[in-house]
Amino acid sequence: MIPRLHPGTRPGPPPRYDRRAIHRGVVHIGVGAFHRAHQAPVFEAALNGGDARWGITGVSLRSPAVRDSLHPQDGLYTLVEAGGPRCDPRVIGALTRLLVAPEQPAAVVAALADPATHLVTLTVTEKGYQPGQGNAADFLARGLAARRAAGLAPFTAISCDNLPGNGGRLAAAVLAQVSDPALADWIVRRGAFPETMVDRIVPATTPRDVAAVAHALGVEDQATVRTEPFWQWVIQDRFAGERPDFPALGVHLTSDVRPWEQAKLRLLNGAHSAIAYIGGLAGIAFVHEFVADAARRRFIETLWHESASTLRLSAGFDLDGYCRALMARFANPSLPHRTAQIAIDGSQKLPQRLLAPLRHRAAAGQRSPALARAVAAWIRCVEVGTLLDDPLAAQLRRAAALGDAADRVRAMLALIDPLPLPPSAEAEIVDALAPPPTGSRQVTLEII
Repeated sequence: MIPRLHPGTRPGPPPRYDRRAIHRGVVHIGVGAFHRAHQAPVFEAALNGGDARWGITGVSLRSPAVRDSLHPQDGLYTLVEAGGPRCDPRVIGALTRLLVAPEQPAAVVAALADPATHLVTLTVTEKGYQPGQGNAADFLARGLAARRAAGLAPFTAISCDNLPGNGGRLAAAVLAQVSDPALADWIVRRGAFPETMVDRIVPATTPRDVAAVAHALGVEDQATVRTEPFWQWVIQDRFAGERPDFPALGVHLTSDVRPWEQAKLRLLNGAHSAIAYIGGLAGIAFVHEFVADAARRRFIETLWHESASTLRLSAGFDLDGYCRALMARFANPSLPHRTAQIAIDGSQKLPQRLLAPLRHRAAAGQRSPALARAVAAWIRCVEVGTLLDDPLAAQLRRAAALGDAADRVRAMLALIDPLPLPPSAEAEIVDALAPPPTGSRQVTLEII
């Protein structure tokens, strides 16, 4: 019987730090696979570099599943980078404590109020910024209140979600939970909510991934994470207190994240959404299968050309090189990324990824056939009930039942974006939906 991964069975070279001696300087809320593939390895590198301040307390806001998979392993897990020159699994040990917020709300607040905590990072997805008790913003507000009452400085709260202006959104969500004007003023004056951009493709872990790690390392790891070699993290250089030496760890600090953020949202994420809905309608399960076809690759290149014209790029940004790298990442067959995984919560993602560049081009009098077809594919998915895992599913279904195509398009887009599209852009989407197909594969032929 293969033993479970644990400090006593940890394979490979030992870490260059003593886990028993590190401080938990980071609280991460939303401790899923993306965090364990993106931010946690940065703090692991800081610990290995001799800075013992950056152990992690992981918090799950809803499900105990991650805690239950990691607890028997004392927080250890295996990170596999697939598709590069090396594919060696490595064990990450920075995550030293795990909490489930509904079970231990007081412990979550205490971790946020701990004097050792300097950074709070979050991956709670777009819907995690809604108001309400028990959400991320509520816990941050309670933790900040406890710190102020104890005479401590605030922590730096770093959103790592794919949202434009994610730092400002997080700050607004936290302040919406605060009823004490003095506390709100203290948060505004002394707190920090830097904008960020994160980039790494992290598919859902499969039983095959777990089996491959067991074969390679001789231990069972139920918390295995598989990712790509590419990694990028850009943070606005604005902190409320201590931080690791981020530049030495590969993190780019900048005064303005927006050009980086917009390029990623409209090029990588926009293409991902197009692939998810067009590919999903065609029965294409994985991103690499979608771009294996020359016609579909040309469609993505056209979409990039349209979206790139709406970007304000940083000096020295190599647009052609960036798009070539994206296509290579999409085509990586050793990293099967499911279209169904990308398609989740489309109503929360399309405004930034596809509708914003479509609106920009329409305002400039430019047609956008690829962007319009990508939005039309999402609408068709709603209409036929494909890939509809969405917080607005019920409302979208009602809008999809309207008889006229133009009415359906207008009603669905009004649900997901308060800014109306110019009539020319709406017309392009309606045109992409016609003629009404009789089957999902015919939909895809119309879209492409």
